[in-house]
Amino acid sequence: MVMATTTSTAAHTSLASVTLEVPDIEAARRFYSAFGVDTYVRLRASDAHSTGFRGFTLALTVSGPATVDGFVGAAVQAGATVLKPAAKSLWGYGGVVQAPDGAIWKIATSAKKDTGPATREIDEVVLLIGVEDVKATKEFYVGRGLTVAKSFGGKYAEFAPGQACPVKLALYKRRALAKDLGVPADGAGSHRIVLGSTADAFTDLDGFAWEAAPTTAPTLS
Repeated sequence: MVMATTTSTAAHTSLASVTLEVPDIEAARRFYSAFGVDTYVRLRASDAHSTGFRGFTLALTVSGPATVDGFVGAAVQAGATVLKPAAKSLWGYGGVVQAPDGAIWKIATSAKKDTGPATREIDEVVLLIGVEDVKATKEFYVGRGLTVAKSFGGKYAEFAPGQACPVKLALYKRRALAKDLGVPADGAGSHRIVLGSTADAFTDLDGFAWEAAPTTAPTLS
């Protein structure tokens, strides 16, 4: 999965869309609509070879534990597999599910108690990509024109969101991300995800592909 293309005159870019490559478009469309995240991702048919951990997760931040349970329940009812049952932790409450197409989703809240009824509202969606070297990959993306919003040494980095996409981009150590999701870190083949760029196409240090994309809201088509 490791390859990279760089240029010294790369245009400034930001995240315009997130496209999941799935084996069955119609089945994936039904799942993501039922899950309630269909406005955040695009879908594309692909039978690219992929085994093990694909190196990323899409993380939903919601208002409280009941809302976490609602999203986890909707995902499971639509065909997802639970990787980590929703539970309390030091930082809040959350769980991890894997969609039928193989993409991993984390649903979490910093609240340990509900202050109101469950909703279907999502406060934030973050695309966390697991990388071998957070500092090197952060510098790579800064060189492409992305702006760092948060950074914690070589452990985590988050970029300021663009206006074209409701999903934030963040970097995490690959093995730490896999451990957090409850899966082995090993994986091979395609990441089965393509990031839309407001500028040119490129591939990052860990093989995540970006393509020039129209700056329109994501849809399930």
